[in-house]
Amino acid sequence: MAFPLPGPMRRALALADEAADCGEVPVGAVITRGGEMIAEARNAMREGSDPTAHAEIVALRRAAATLGTSRLDDCTLWVTLEPCAMCAAAIGLARVEALRFAAEDPKGGAVLHGPRLYAQPTCHHRPDVLSGIGEEEAAAQLRAFFAARR
Repeated sequence: MAFPLPGPMRRALALADEAADCGEVPVGAVITRGGEMIAEARNAMREGSDPTAHAEIVALRRAAATLGTSRLDDCTLWVTLEPCAMCAAAIGLARVEALRFAAEDPKGGAVLHGPRLYAQPTCHHRPDVLSGIGEEEAAAQLRAFFAARR
């Protein structure tokens, strides 16, 4: 039995489509607080000539600006792809309460793969992590994007 996708993940997938339309790797992110979407972003590295402009980083910056604080203790980050090491570290530094992501990334992910950042003893904050929400849709976006470039 398939469950309907939560609204924030549906929005993150739409943002990933927008990223792909702009030639960016299709990743979208939404940050919620108390059920309200407070920030969103899509990958924009090429567009802004900024290697740090991953969807998660841009969404974290926007949420912090909206709330007027660097601590996002009561927020949930919804993202279409498992965060890389840079993004996973930033999520921890922001003290995000929960991380929800769609597709796992065996090559570049740093939450369930690679360095498994939140499992390290030096990690100061570990968000509650749940993966696989919208995994099929996100994986299809990524496959289509990279197939068109090969």
